[in-house]
Amino acid sequence: MSKLEELINELCPDGVEYIRLGNMTKILRGKRLIKSQLSYNEKYPVFHGGLEPLGYYGESNRKANTVMVINVGASAGTVGYSNVEFWSSDGCFCLEHSTSIINRYAYYALLSCEKLLRSKVRFAGIPTLDNKVVEDVKFPLPPLPVQHEIVRILDNFTLLTAELTAELTARKKQYEYYRDFLFDFSDDVPRVKLVDITDISRGVRVVKKQLIPNGKYPVYQNCLTAMGYYDKHNCDADTTYVISAGAAGEIGFCDKDFWAADDCLIFSNLNGVINKYIYYFLTTKQDFIRSNVRRASIPRLSRRVIENLQIPFVSLEEQERIVAILDRFDTLCNDLTSGLPAEIEARRKQYEYYRDRILTFKEKVA
Repeated sequence: MSKLEELINELCPDGVEYIRLGNMTKILRGKRLIKSQLSYNEKYPVFHGGLEPLGYYGESNRKANTVMVINVGASAGTVGYSNVEFWSSDGCFCLEHSTSIINRYAYYALLSCEKLLRSKVRFAGIPTLDNKVVEDVKFPLPPLPVQHEIVRILDNFTLLTAELTAELTARKKQYEYYRDFLFDFSDDVPRVKLVDITDISRGVRVVKKQLIPNGKYPVYQNCLTAMGYYDKHNCDADTTYVISAGAAGEIGFCDKDFWAADDCLIFSNLNGVINKYIYYFLTTKQDFIRSNVRRASIPRLSRRVIENLQIPFVSLEEQERIVAILDRFDTLCNDLTSGLPAEIEARRKQYEYYRDRILTFKEKVA
């Protein structure tokens, strides 16, 4: 029997009360600050419509270790926790500290209700979550020792995921360093313009009504996420593409046949160069490419920026060697079916399952 089970059997053998949150503590609304009051040189983070600080301020209005619920914007209904003092703007509800509930326990308990909170967001104009929705949430309130043990268990899960995420970040930096190193050839290696060794052309537009929900061929238009599916393709598998409008400057590579719409620049008729080698080369030029995007109402990238890039023109054997090395790094850093991202996703699902399980008690009959 686990320590948690022992505590439950000892302290609440008849079950646990499910109590309305508004009856346990107050839901505090923050106070708005205007942009001119914020600075990145001040001490206290300011939270408004998301879990990333809007800026920093010289005063705080909330204690450290406070639970927050975002109540406006795209993140409305999201539950957060700050272990430092902060300023809560009016787009951020906070739970008042209470002697009957451990703040960290309240955070985990509310996290298990996050889907419910987000389902109650009103989407007329700016997405908004009413404070009454938060007040009406009912969740179990076991004795404090049980709350402490639950927090200990879930904090350990959270720490493990954080360690894996930190390792992934380090691996990505290592990958970027090694990728740039592999493309750092000496001056005696010839460079050629991309336009001289490959055709760079635009895709062909498809309109929304032409798309099908479960087709064979993904359609890429103005971002790296497929906008839908089509019943035929205009690009073969293993083709590099660059987004030229919208998410302009983003670089993609598709390992299966697909349809490139007219906001994609695609590479074909290659002469002495491997398509994936072009992809990895372009990723080393990502910052330069983005810096050449014209920021009009719709961001756009001129094809000439890509055509004039000079790529190290090495033997096909050397290109294959570089691609093989970077493919292994890429799998470790980005593959959702293996490597660290898969491990993080598996841990996240395990954590959510276990969190919801240990926060489900037999309800005490009054």
